[in-house]
Amino acid sequence: MLVLDFVSNKAVLAIAAGVGYAVATLLMKAASESATTVAIGAIALMLAGVVTAEILLLKQVDLGIAYIAIMATETILVLAATFFIGQPLSTQELAGGALVVLGVAVVSA
Repeated sequence: MLVLDFVSNKAVLAIAAGVGYAVATLLMKAASESATTVAIGAIALMLAGVVTAEILLLKQVDLGIAYIAIMATETILVLAATFFIGQPLSTQELAGGALVVLGVAVVSA
């Protein structure tokens, strides 16, 4: 039952896709320093999971709503992750990220 609840919950699927994109981005950053077969395989597996979550989400909601939710989640996570990997963003970059999140909020309202 837990798996069925997971694949039918729109919020969980949108968050899973956003988190998956953010993790894939971090894996790509790590692979940019030394691209190994394991790193590339991990990225591919993560993106395959994201595609699966998006397909399940798109069965339940319109395309625009799905991508708004995914984009908001991914943007917030990637902005936060930059600090954890030691690459803080400039004021201009933070303002740009805030505009993306604000734009998503406006479109989804």
